[in-house]
Amino acid sequence: MNKKLAKIKYLPNNFEILEQGDHVICAISGKSINLEYLNYWNVDLQEPYYSYKEAAIKKENN
Repeated sequence: MNKKLAKIKYLPNNFEILEQGDHVICAISGKSINLEYLNYWNVDLQEPYYSYKEAAIKKENN
């Protein structure tokens, strides 16, 4: 199976797929996040995070 990077618009309680794909890349760790497991992101920065840990790291550094 070919993995394709999705382009996403992150909204407050959801996200919109702008370009079809099956994953995005965490802005902190660089880990691949399957879209079905994408739960953490920043709407203002339009960044996805692999888990609550990466989201917390980003919040600490801002």
